[in-house]
Amino acid sequence: MEAALTPKLSALTPQERMLYGSVNEQNKLVINKVNDFYDTQSSLASPDVDWVEFKKDFDSRSFLQGLLMRLDNLKIGLDSSKILHDWDNYQAALTDYDYTKYKVASGMGGFEAKVSELKQFFKGGGPATSQPDSGPKSE
Repeated sequence: MEAALTPKLSALTPQERMLYGSVNEQNKLVINKVNDFYDTQSSLASPDVDWVEFKKDFDSRSFLQGLLMRLDNLKIGLDSSKILHDWDNYQAALTDYDYTKYKVASGMGGFEAKVSELKQFFKGGGPATSQPDSGPKSE
């Protein structure tokens, strides 16, 4: 997707973003209304506007807006999938931590250092429960 889009993208400097980024939502309504008038009553359109270029820009903007909305939806789905994988990993990590504490309590050697390293992530030395709000938070 990146390879396909990169040649078509513009890279604005922060100063250019400030200059060109002034088309707020109210101004977009003006653009839409002018486009509507041009579509329905072109005899009222200014001869000083390059209407072919206007329509190209308008259509490209509309296409890009739709694409951005679709990408936003994909991002939400990707974030949700990542959250579920984080949750699965965290539950497995809690199980492993409990197993490690069990091995220390049963006198098996070699597990003390692991418990020492892991307990720093839990209040009181261990998770109270394996509920979503317990223990360290993943990003």
